Amino acid sequence: MTNASYKQFCPVAMAAEVLCTRWTVVLLRELVAGSTRFNELRRGVPRMSPALLSKRLSELEAAGVVERERLTDPPDVDAYRLTRAGRDLQPVIEAIGMWGQKWVETEPSLENLDPELLMWDMRRNLDTTPVPDRRVVIEFIYPELPAARRKWWLIVEPDRTVDLCHIDPGFDVDLYATADLRTMTEIWMGLRSVADAVDRDALLLVGSSDLIRSMQTWLGLSPFAQQEKLAS
Repeated sequence: MTNASYKQFCPVAMAAEVLCTRWTVVLLRELVAGSTRFNELRRGVPRMSPALLSKRLSELEAAGVVERERLTDPPDVDAYRLTRAGRDLQPVIEAIGMWGQKWVETEPSLENLDPELLMWDMRRNLDTTPVPDRRVVIEFIYPELPAARRKWWLIVEPDRTVDLCHIDPGFDVDLYATADLRTMTEIWMGLRSVADAVDRDALLLVGSSDLIRSMQTWLGLSPFAQQEKLAS
């Protein structure tokens, strides 16, 4: 996959040559989560340059982990999908995530806060079951961030699709959720509950009482939030 090689016949070493280049496992996390288009993948790895993303996708394609498909609608857009070999990596990626949630210390993991990544994760994991059967708009406000990154909108459409906007979509807002980015990240990671954040005045919720009561459910936490953290 790269010029680097462990020069060992061990399957672990051979797999590491494919998987252990910088950003590759994180990119696989996005593919496992269902992202297929280049721009979708970029939103899941916002600090990865487009050039490096393109390179890693090409490497995974050459390794037989990803296959590229040219779409007709929209035209001239490629979709990247996991092959059978790539799909076999799903439990591997999930196990890495569970291990990180369990054994990586909390403070270092919360030093790299990123509102775009957090909101993108929230968008794709949001549980629409308790949300009313109409357009619902939830505005998240992070007061400490610069104006361009301070406000984000999750929009649940009647057909249950969920969109994420960082520019005001112009719709009436059903619920305003105001917290610092660390607090919302802690909630998302399962390190604290919505109720605890509200009780401690770390999270302010204004709007639909039904959405407020069901927030812990519809927020759809990180898939690793269920794992008890044993590291301090």
